[in-house]
Amino acid sequence: MSLESGTGNFHLCSARSYALAMHDFDFDLLVLGAGSGGVAASRRAAALGARVGLIEAGRVGGTCVLRGCVPKKLLVYGSHFRDDLEDAAGFGWSIPSASLDWSKLVAAKDREVNRLNGVYLKMLADSGVHLFFGWGRLIDAHTVEIRGEGGSQRLTARYLLIATGSSPIRPAIPGADLGITSDEALSLPGLPRRAVIVGGGYIGVEFAGIFSRAGVEVSQVLRCDNILRGFDEELRAAYASEQRARGIALHPNQTILAVEPTTDGGAQVLQVRLADGTHLLTDLVLFATGRRPNTTDLGLAEAGVALRGAPDRPSAIIVTPESRTSVENIYAIGDCTDRLNLTPVAIAEGRAVAATLFGGQPTAIDHHNVATAVFGAPPLASVGLSEEQARARYGEVDVYVSRFRPMKHTLSGRDTRTLIKLIAERGSGRVLGCHMLGTDAPEIIQALAVAIRCGATKAQFDATIALHPTAAEEFVLLREPRKPTPAHS
Repeated sequence: MSLESGTGNFHLCSARSYALAMHDFDFDLLVLGAGSGGVAASRRAAALGARVGLIEAGRVGGTCVLRGCVPKKLLVYGSHFRDDLEDAAGFGWSIPSASLDWSKLVAAKDREVNRLNGVYLKMLADSGVHLFFGWGRLIDAHTVEIRGEGGSQRLTARYLLIATGSSPIRPAIPGADLGITSDEALSLPGLPRRAVIVGGGYIGVEFAGIFSRAGVEVSQVLRCDNILRGFDEELRAAYASEQRARGIALHPNQTILAVEPTTDGGAQVLQVRLADGTHLLTDLVLFATGRRPNTTDLGLAEAGVALRGAPDRPSAIIVTPESRTSVENIYAIGDCTDRLNLTPVAIAEGRAVAATLFGGQPTAIDHHNVATAVFGAPPLASVGLSEEQARARYGEVDVYVSRFRPMKHTLSGRDTRTLIKLIAERGSGRVLGCHMLGTDAPEIIQALAVAIRCGATKAQFDATIALHPTAAEEFVLLREPRKPTPAHS
């Protein structure tokens, strides 16, 4: 068998050469999409003895490795040095003027992404997964046609798994093609002087941090009243204050009407027109306006797979808790199901499908109490319920909050505050949610996610001896709940 090295070329092979005569199908499992979820499912199924084929139209690694989590966080690391260099003066360091060579940072990021792509290819080869490059489309519930540069072929399998992920979308406005999405933002050849980011979710907030730390003048246009809809309201408000202090201009409750080419001082720039009449001049427009499940041109409807949305505009694949679609032998995981669109969730769902089909262990992933993080400036992380969600579900809750200046910044002089918040059910004391805005928040919340998963109580947090001096110790030193407001009493 031949494995291509992620170039997108299709190697035309006879699928029957992989199958034993005693089997009715070429494979036990065919997976469409070699992102994190598809790769995890393929490797786990192969380890359980299944004959697995994996189909990918581009490079192996998917959004997370190639166009998302990994390259984004490398840019977060790169831009963060600006703060470190500024803070160093308060500790006695005299550092000559430093500058960021953005192209070198992007080149270094690309080298690491390429290395990871090679790691994924090797892992698949070592696992015995058969890799096919080309566009896979369902012909029926057991047959997939692969179209590639070398021609087309059909493969059959007892089970099919759809793991095709999602793609960024642009708003349906005039001039949308003049802007970019996160895909292009990760590989900008150079930095603009000004950038307008449309959207206030994970991607918008993270790129606002990357660009502002890199010296770009950033404006952020929000459709709702604040950034990070769905997170705890107190953390949202605190984060917005941190962004404004960093110089990021927020434009809440706005609708973007158009992006137009114009000139500014003789230079070609872009103009963003908002519904309230505001015109923003900028050198770059980044649309962080959501993502769409990759479910078109896959033959899903022809195979009987039910989708949410109108017939002419289908969206996510409908699945059971076990990730089974409306067709008994077809499963789907990750962003194409639009449940909880996080890479570790897709990996867990993929492994659960493998365990269900080939491990004799029917498995459904619990999507509750999954930790999540926004790698912005500063980072934010949460696990469990927000205060609003906890009150809506349990009524009486106790809320513990600590806001403090991090020890580092007593010397650096940086005007920033860490916010730590814990919500517990009144009566039982069970901890319902932990939230943090500040340095190392994702690392700390990941550890606390274990405690919440185990049903830890506030009394157990209190009984834990603090590790001093750390920011994390605040979670075990929160003694008095906040006095309830009249609305919550």
